[in-house]
Amino acid sequence: MGVRAGVVVCVTSFLLGALFTHWIADSLTLWRSPVTDEHLWTAATYYSILAKGPPQAFWFLGSIVATGCVTILWSLGDGEAGNIMFDGGSIFLFGVTVAMYLYSVLPSPLLQPIFLPLPDLPTGLFAQFSALPDHQLKDPFPRSLRLVTLELASNNLICSVALTGVLALQAGRFWAENSDADDEVLVSGEMEGPQSRTKTPEPHMEKVHQPNTTKSTS
Repeated sequence: MGVRAGVVVCVTSFLLGALFTHWIADSLTLWRSPVTDEHLWTAATYYSILAKGPPQAFWFLGSIVATGCVTILWSLGDGEAGNIMFDGGSIFLFGVTVAMYLYSVLPSPLLQPIFLPLPDLPTGLFAQFSALPDHQLKDPFPRSLRLVTLELASNNLICSVALTGVLALQAGRFWAENSDADDEVLVSGEMEGPQSRTKTPEPHMEKVHQPNTTKSTS
């Protein structure tokens, strides 16, 4: 049980770290006001580098995600009340993250073999950055690309919050299991205590009265 929980925490932390690297671009579009064309071109250039990355990186990321899904489902299959509550919430949040990325963010020519059974699948957001027009930082930013950039940043934020919820649920599960274990130890100690005590007679301090052997002389 501890190994499976550790795998889930490690996988979730890795994915959160991968999402936090996008802060380089997302901080310019979500947390700056006003959002200038220079901010948008900087974010688009960052995502363009990712979109042109090798497909092996996406396959590696997919293997990490699959490991996390299998581990959570494995723990959920134990049928314990704690697993159903905490792992059930974890698999929901984890599934929301995976579904959002697979449907709206990652579909691209690099991953086309995965999505061949879904011909009507929309083009992924990353694919929009695969070929940026020649530009300067002060040039007007295309309106269509502006919407894509803001949507991608919003998706990253939603996924980060969902994965943070997974870590919170796993932490709650760890605390609940430790609390139950402490209660069991306390109850077993109270039950075994009276049985282990040996009845020993309490020592009584008795005063020994010796007869007066002193002869009185008349």
